[in-house]
Amino acid sequence: MQYYCNSITAYERFITREVKVGQLIIGAGHPIRVQTMTTTDTMDTEATVAQVIKCIEAGAELVRITAPSKTEADNLALIKASLRAKGYTTPLVADIHFTPNAAEIAATIVEKVRVNPGNYVDKKKFEQIDYTDAEYLEEIERIRERFTPLVLICKTHGTAMRIGTNHGSLSDRIMSRYGDTANGMVESAMEFLRIARSLDYHQIILSMKSSNPQVMVQAYRLLLQQMHNEFKECYPLHLGVTEAGDGEDGRIKSAIGIGTLLEDGIGDTIRVSLTEDPELEIPVCKDLVKRYNNLVVAKQTTIPQVHQLPYSPFEYKRRNTHTVENIGGHQVPVVVADFSHKKNITADDLIAIGYQYNKETDKWAIADAAADYIYVGAQQLNIALPGTLRVIVQAKAWEPAEGVQKQVPIFTVSEYLATNKKSTAINFVQLDCYSDKVGITEDVLTAIASDPTVVFCLSSQLNHAMPAVRRRMIQLMQLQIQSPVVFVTDSAWDTTDEHLIHFATETGALFLDGMGDGICLGLAEAVYENASIEMGKVSGRNYVNNTTIEQFLNATAFGILQATRTRISKTEYISCPSCGRTLFELQETTAKIRKVTNHLKGLKIAIMGCIVNGPGEMADADFGYVGSGVGKITLYKGKEVMKRNIDSAIAVDELVQLLKENNAWVDPK
Repeated sequence: MQYYCNSITAYERFITREVKVGQLIIGAGHPIRVQTMTTTDTMDTEATVAQVIKCIEAGAELVRITAPSKTEADNLALIKASLRAKGYTTPLVADIHFTPNAAEIAATIVEKVRVNPGNYVDKKKFEQIDYTDAEYLEEIERIRERFTPLVLICKTHGTAMRIGTNHGSLSDRIMSRYGDTANGMVESAMEFLRIARSLDYHQIILSMKSSNPQVMVQAYRLLLQQMHNEFKECYPLHLGVTEAGDGEDGRIKSAIGIGTLLEDGIGDTIRVSLTEDPELEIPVCKDLVKRYNNLVVAKQTTIPQVHQLPYSPFEYKRRNTHTVENIGGHQVPVVVADFSHKKNITADDLIAIGYQYNKETDKWAIADAAADYIYVGAQQLNIALPGTLRVIVQAKAWEPAEGVQKQVPIFTVSEYLATNKKSTAINFVQLDCYSDKVGITEDVLTAIASDPTVVFCLSSQLNHAMPAVRRRMIQLMQLQIQSPVVFVTDSAWDTTDEHLIHFATETGALFLDGMGDGICLGLAEAVYENASIEMGKVSGRNYVNNTTIEQFLNATAFGILQATRTRISKTEYISCPSCGRTLFELQETTAKIRKVTNHLKGLKIAIMGCIVNGPGEMADADFGYVGSGVGKITLYKGKEVMKRNIDSAIAVDELVQLLKENNAWVDPK
């Protein structure tokens, strides 16, 4: 395996081992399966059965149910029997964390068990231990002794298993040797996989989940490489971004993590972990998967092969660029708002992209998520602009101006080469990525890049555009061109959810690999003409009635940069998706916390339903709100307990007080 997938330049499914989960086959090139997890109390048989049926009817091909103790594991038999009596044969998965005995019971009942190697045998105490090699091997033997009975039960009953590593719940042993890294996540799973293989058990699926898409993607890539190098074969992968959150933020973060891997043909089953009702996860899963149903490799033969990558796909390092005004270098990526379809632009239209003009004071209010540029096509603006906003105009309609150039041109390659009328500040140059049959030679590319004012705008009309844009970026890196790059992506899909997933997948994958100095999102002409975008609802999150397309696109662009950790413009919430272990009303509480903290730009707040998703799963959150008992909340700063077992009625107020005590609070404007 040259990289971590079959091809960097064309869509091709990565073929893994075949695993049977009941009658469902996963891996080996079979369709990508979609699944979810119940949020009911597992001991409430009737409610759990009803929710499983909702999920199945929404399209779930597997449904996971938590079994935190032997009692819940035993009750899986009643749940399964009730479902089968009603005619539902969809495979069930038992979710196990700390209790091997529960896993061994569940493995005799349901079609699949999920174990977390970070806490299946180990108890996490957040201790740094210096193991000798001999002591480390002793720990592995202890795991073998405790894990072997479950493997043998699974072999006997034909039960499948997911070895599901979570970034935030790595064991003290792994943390001590590998640290809080993607490599540590891989080794955590490999320890268990090696034991299973030694017992000739292969009905295994693996996952590498993190709330940080960057870490998640790196871990899956490393896992594939490690399995291939060690075994010369790979097991199926379950993809997911854990604690993704809700609404558009949850969808964007999930699409960036899951979509980046699916783009390269990686992944055999997926779950989108939203803080919403589980059946609402399934349409998002389907939107992610359907993008790859009709992709044809032969259509993209215009993309040259890659013989050596000029960057590491296993670690984040931003591409080196020089600075052109406020673009490139060490500056955060810019956001370009597309207003080219809009006629007679007024100051009020700029509200949608973060600028509000006050006539009385003659001043502009500028939001944290305010676009840096607007593209207006061939129009001329007749309004005064805020000082931080510039206008991009088609070269044929652009005229030079004295002093600060508020309007700057965008050229096609042929226009740029044919004229001497250029800006002394910034010149945007459109660069097609392998969908133009004419193409562009390396000499021409190098000549344009020698102009220190050039910023390339990359896009592709190919059916599978991301690999084409990535391939052009690889070419720029190989030619040692350091001109900044803005990614231009249009969506021709129909629904708001589809647009979110398209944008997040196409551009998020590139930003995760350290590419890109700007982003510009738009809709295909037909979408604008039909005005068919429904701004009233993004599955689990309502937009206000007067939300415009421009507002949606601007929010999505900033959401993508936030989720890829390349530009922080708002509070980040690491919110678990709820399950039968949840000890408070998660969706309602998340909404309350958002309401009082959403002005705290750059702060990361974790909202966890129980201690299983508690301090470890919060990974790199600044503060945590964790269920510690029925109606009881424990508050964390990092991984340190600050306030224990607070009544949930006052816990949100106590969280605000904790933020104030630690100088993390500012009063809202």
